[in-house]
Order: sequence, then C-alpha cells, then structure tokens
Amino acid sequence: MSGVRKSLAKVEIALRWDPSAAGLPPHDLDIVAAVYATADPYGEPLYLVHFGSRSPDGTITLGRDSRTGQGFGFDEVMTLELDRMAPELGRVVVGVVIQDAGAGGPVSGRKPFAAVPGTGVRIRAGYEELAAGDLSEVADATAATVAEFHREAAGGWSLDTRVRGFEADPEEFARVMGAAR
Repeated sequence: MSGVRKSLAKVEIALRWDPSAAGLPPHDLDIVAAVYATADPYGEPLYLVHFGSRSPDGTITLGRDSRTGQGFGFDEVMTLELDRMAPELGRVVVGVVIQDAGAGGPVSGRKPFAAVPGTGVRIRAGYEELAAGDLSEVADATAATVAEFHREAAGGWSLDTRVRGFEADPEEFARVMGAAR
C-alpha cells in the first residue's frame, strides 16, 4: 500500500478474514477510526468510531460488523464522508484490532494476525480502488493502522496507506494508534 495524493470525498474501508476452524474460538477483528483536531493532529483523538458507535456528526459509520469472519466477501465495512467533516477535524486514522485474546503473540500472548487466515483490507472511493492488501506485513502484531487521512491546506483530503503494526489490546490501541511515526 502507498500514499494517494488527491482530494477524497467519500471513502470505504473494508476488512475480511476467514472463520476459524470448527471447534476453535472465532476470530473477532474490528475496524476502528480515531479522529483528531486540525490544531492537534497527533494529540488525543476527539472521538473513536467502532462497532456500536458512529461519529457525532454521522460522517463515519460502520455499516457491517462480524464477530466470526463468516460470510462471503468483506465482513466489516466503514464509510468515511470526509467532504462533510468540519474544518476543525484534520486527521483520521483507521486501524484493525483483534478483539479476542489467544495464545500466539510474541510479547503480549494475544492472538496475532498470523493466526487469522485470509485477512484482507480494501480502500476505495466509489468504484475506484485506492489500495488493497492483507495484514501479512504485520503478522506478529495484534493491531495495525491501515489508513491515515490528512486534510490539506486547500481543504481536500489525502490518504497514506502505509500499514503499521502494534502489540496492543483494543483499549491500548485506541490510545496509541494515532501517535506520530
């Protein structure tokens, strides 16, 4: 994945993974978005959007949520309406976190992406695919950022799709996912 330098309006981020084998606990992955102020783009997020929530202004929604990865195609889909966001909002970081703990993590003991088969992330604007990939480059991580949207000086939005892995549980990931690289 790489950077996209064009003004973006409405973007969809989709996540897929394969279900666990019969008799094993299900894999539960979630998409999370953190929204930062223009005045403090690397500070504390103003708010988080995840399963069961949406942005206060309705510009970020999670339309599909899966706790097992069962089904065809993408299991979770988040929509960001960047063109409707208030000018005070200048950065949005989107990540994926494994909700369920399980053996296998090199540091935390939590289940890493390497233990979840068939992961895939797709980012698109309308029918145009902006980025696609899997989470193999962060196989030992338990969470990862997959997209960063930045408001440009002229008001448009650009996209950085460099994947960054974390050894973190969902609560810790929410606190650290937007830290400066």
